[in-house]
Amino acid sequence: MKLVYFAWVRERVGKTDEEVEVPESIRTVADLVRWLKGRGEEYGYAFENEGIVRAAIDHVHVKPEASIAGAREIAFFPPMTGG
Repeated sequence: MKLVYFAWVRERVGKTDEEVEVPESIRTVADLVRWLKGRGEEYGYAFENEGIVRAAIDHVHVKPEASIAGAREIAFFPPMTGG
């Protein structure tokens, strides 16, 4: 699965994107975030406040409880403002 990081999430993780093999036990975006936080200090820092970081599965904005089954790409980004 491809993970893509934007804005300060990218800066904190230290990479733009990566391919990961997600364990079968990871079923939702929230599960994925918790798993990522355990992968290293940089992920812990990027996702320290899980309620702030937003996600999109295959270019569609989703909530933390969204299933990741069949996802090709999951993007993480900070809240956006209109203008």
